[in-house]
Order: sequence, then structure tokens, then C-alpha cells
Amino acid sequence: MQVGMVGLGRMGGNMVQRLMAAGHECVVYDVNAGAREHMAALGATACQTLEDLVNALEAPRVVWLMLPVPVVDTTLAELRPLLAGGDIVIDGGNSLWRDSVRRAAEMTAHELVFMDVGTSGGVRGLQRGYCLMVGGPKTGFDRIEPLLVALAPGSAAAAPTPGRSTGGTAEQGYLHCGPPGAGHFVKMVHNAIEYGIMAAYAEGFNLLHQAGQGIEGSEGRGKFASPPQPEHYQYEFDLPEVAELWRRGSVIGSWLLDLTAQALHADPTLERYAGRVSDSGEGRWALGAAVELGVPAPVLSAALFSRFASRDGEMFAMKTLSAMREQFGGHLETVVAPLPAKSYPTTGEA
Repeated sequence: MQVGMVGLGRMGGNMVQRLMAAGHECVVYDVNAGAREHMAALGATACQTLEDLVNALEAPRVVWLMLPVPVVDTTLAELRPLLAGGDIVIDGGNSLWRDSVRRAAEMTAHELVFMDVGTSGGVRGLQRGYCLMVGGPKTGFDRIEPLLVALAPGSAAAAPTPGRSTGGTAEQGYLHCGPPGAGHFVKMVHNAIEYGIMAAYAEGFNLLHQAGQGIEGSEGRGKFASPPQPEHYQYEFDLPEVAELWRRGSVIGSWLLDLTAQALHADPTLERYAGRVSDSGEGRWALGAAVELGVPAPVLSAALFSRFASRDGEMFAMKTLSAMREQFGGHLETVVAPLPAKSYPTTGEA
């Protein structure tokens, strides 16, 4: 089928390539001329404006947006008068589900169909495929299903769950999750879980990294007090090899561990990483939903707050604690040289 892709960044451009490889015709637009030219060289029809893109599509049209959250509304406002009744607009970015509910209502008022598709796969989705969490009317889902089939990994990506009857779209890597906003709600929770898993790996590898503090002259002695029994902390673990070990037969194996192993193999001390970890919003939104629903989520909240701490968000708080210790106990903790910054890889989504 024919589809218009707006946004040719790290994910949008790869999605176009995967769609074209499956035989779909892609009409593309991006504000970056270089991105348009690159896609044109690969066989897509590149357009100079959104109006050109809409005019190049046959009705009823399907337009897929892969855009940063702040520009989705402005792009929809520009697109809306160019489209005709029955056209479908898909938001595949990491939008807040509440916004998707609102946008769906606005589009319906203009006889347009709005679908929210939470898209996971990061920069490696071109080869691995994308996990697609879809919200919106079932009729819209049915119309865009050929695109979902092309983008999804397929059933070979994972063995069937034992005892589960085979069939259904979930085992192919895409699912109609419910009405408007459902796709982005599921993706929001997905990314919050991702935060938690990443934080667990990061803390675990850091504990292994620091297990040599009892060695005389060790790096850790410059920042931390010596452990009470230094003879118990004489380890210099080969972290790339530990990660490689855990990938085989371990209950904590995962794609995120695979990526961690790759990063450690390329840079065992992770010197090229700043140690500052951003968040793309879904973790915050998930915690807001948890509060409103009264659902406990202590692990997810700790993972999000640890990202805040990585940006020196807790520096003044820690200085305040240190000042109080000096005031009531006479413990003056002086400034020491920090350890080299450490960080761990992300999937490119969160």
C-alpha cells in the first residue's frame, strides 16, 4: 500500500526502508533536506512540503508521523486542512496518551481517523523489526495492518509461550491495544519498565566495578571510605566477560543485556560516556498515572529519580545533608576528586 512518512530521523528513516523492502510505496517529508535526499536515493518519493506530500498520496490517504513530541500538534494543525474525510493520521512517536485521546477527538470532528502507535525498536529496528502498540478504532487498525505487518518482527522473533494457543497479532509483534490513547499508554508503561531494567543492570555492574575497593591504591579509595573488611573486596572483575557470561543461560538475559555487553566490549571502562542520563517523558507520565490510579510503583519511581540524580539534581541535597552532619556531629566531609564518569547504553528510545 501507499503511505506518507513525516519525520525521517533515527527511527522514521529506518521504518521507511523496512516498509519499502516489504513492497510498500513511501512518500516522505522532513524539514531536513539531507534526510529527504537520502530517502529519495533509496527509492522513496521525497517532497519539499507537507502539501506536496498530501497531494502525492492517493485517497484515502495514510500519513504516519515520527516526530518529536513538541512539534506533533503544530504538524497536525498544518496537515488537517490538507486532508480529506476518511484519511488516516498515525502518531508513532512517544506522545502522552492524554494528548492522543484529545487529538483523536479533534480529528474525528473533521471526519479524519487518528491512530496512536507506540513504536519500540530504536535504531536497530530496521534489522530487528518494531514492536507496535496500537490505539484507535478497529476499522483504522484493519486499514493500516499491512504496514504493521511489514514493520513488526514476525513470529520468528521469539518462541511461542508454552501452553498458549498460537495465533493472533501479538506473536507477530503488533497489537490493537484498545481505543484512542491505548497504544501510547501501553508504550508509556513499556518505557517505564525499561527504565527500571536499565537501572538494575547499571547498579549491578557498578557494584561489580566497585568490588575492588579493598585493594591498596584502588580507584575507589579516592572517593569512598575503605570498606570495613578490605580483605573481602579484593576483586577486579572483567565486566565485559561477566556480561557475556550472563547472556547465556542466565535468568536475567535480555536484549538490554546484549546491548550492555556490546558497549562494555567496545569500551570496558565506559570512558566515552558522560554519566548523564536523560529521560524522554514516559517515566514521568507513568508515575503520574500510577499516582492517579493509586498503583504502587516504587521500582519505576526509583529508576526515574536516579536519572534525575545523574544530572546533578541531588548535588545540593547531598551538600545539605553533609552540612547537617557537620552541625550536629562535627563531621566535615571535604571535597574529593570524583571518579571518572560511568554510564550504560540505552535503546535510543528512552
